[in-house]
Amino acid sequence: MALKSLSILLFLTLLVQISFVLSDVSAVVGGQKAVGYGEWKPIKDLNATRVQDIALFAIAEHNKEAKANLVLQSVDEGETQERVAGLNYRLLLTAKDGGVRPGRYLTVVFVKPWWNYRKLTSFIKLLQ
Repeated sequence: MALKSLSILLFLTLLVQISFVLSDVSAVVGGQKAVGYGEWKPIKDLNATRVQDIALFAIAEHNKEAKANLVLQSVDEGETQERVAGLNYRLLLTAKDGGVRPGRYLTVVFVKPWWNYRKLTSFIKLLQ
């Protein structure tokens, strides 16, 4: 009986893996690649309130963790990625630390909008 249960479990696992692989295969339509689930999609309006709020959240969380005083100057680029449990925002920010010249930072924030949940998952200073 245990062997039969194990076989069924392995079969179902294989079936799930195959379905994920097939869902990741992107079709080409009209010469353009269709964006599949889990791929990064560009944010069209970087000045949208939602995007600016997430950028400010990333700066505030980084400031708490690193005991820094960065101030957001601009959101230069942004992408979103759909996840099973929420949405990732990857933002390229310009921020200033006091009188020091602005730096560029790449940040990722995981969001569950229906729970009003945000978590800073990455904050990296880029070389200039």
